[in-house]
Amino acid sequence: MTEIKVSRRAFLGGTAITATAAIGAGLGVIGAPSIIRAQGSLKPLKLGWFVNAACLSPVAAAKHLGIFEKHGLDVELVKFGGTTDQLLEALSTRKVDVSVGMALRWLKPLEQGFDVKLTGGTHGGCLRLLGDKTQGVSKISDLKGKIIAVSDIGSPAKNFFSVLLGKRGLDPNKDVEWRVYPGDLLAQAIEKGEAQALAHQDPETWRFLKIERLTEVATNLTSEYADRVCCLVGVGNKFIKEDRPAAAAVTKALLEAQDLTAHHPELTVDVYKPYVANATREDLIELLKTHTHFVHPTGDELRKQLAAYTEELKVINVIKPSTDPVKFAERITIDVI
Repeated sequence: MTEIKVSRRAFLGGTAITATAAIGAGLGVIGAPSIIRAQGSLKPLKLGWFVNAACLSPVAAAKHLGIFEKHGLDVELVKFGGTTDQLLEALSTRKVDVSVGMALRWLKPLEQGFDVKLTGGTHGGCLRLLGDKTQGVSKISDLKGKIIAVSDIGSPAKNFFSVLLGKRGLDPNKDVEWRVYPGDLLAQAIEKGEAQALAHQDPETWRFLKIERLTEVATNLTSEYADRVCCLVGVGNKFIKEDRPAAAAVTKALLEAQDLTAHHPELTVDVYKPYVANATREDLIELLKTHTHFVHPTGDELRKQLAAYTEELKVINVIKPSTDPVKFAERITIDVI
């Protein structure tokens, strides 16, 4: 039986020991990785992530439950608190080697030429549209003539739900008004009567659902989007050219962490929780259960999904009309696995 050593001084006082030991002890946990250390030295690399995005918590599982080491990697996690463009710039310039992030944040910058390749999807389900029940907003058709609060006019939630409204017969530019507020204050806009709905991402929208007057109108898993991913693995193209096997290894490790999270979110939460102070363990577990961490396409399926997003973003004038969705998806992806 392999003994598991917990790095980073037993991970902030031992919070990861129980989860790691359960995996290392070979308890037959479905979906849990078999921790067998790779032979030889580990490949060092840097992974950038937005630590407060709970849907990215499998990154912590890969780091602290030995999955990266299993795949021969010594991964340094680099926290980002700025914009997605800053993160993509860091990938392009080798300040970090790999990252995870939202497709609807990444596609426009990639169209503009950031030197990053997408190697896999990680999960879906972290965008939500919430309505004010007291104002009669509980389904999409109720939104006509209403104000929807968003964190910024180009946010993934605003873009996704603009597409969805259009598919359901509402003009996202004429039938609703999008009004910008700070992300953590979106629910207050509704409580003050300044908006009748909000569109945003987890974990904020998950917390907003605890407000009695709010109800979930739709998510980015609604209907035809049930198997569509919203978040991705991106690798700097320079890093891929330098060490394609390492790019494959980190992609495999991150997707393995998704499977672990899908089957046993409590293991992921136990190593992710020390990174965030404003969420309980129980809330994080329930939140992760609403995501599709078991859906992580690569290759042709990933390209198919990205082409579909690209076509939809053209309709709402985010992607240029001249961009060919299929060729664009081929250009920005690589099948390292």
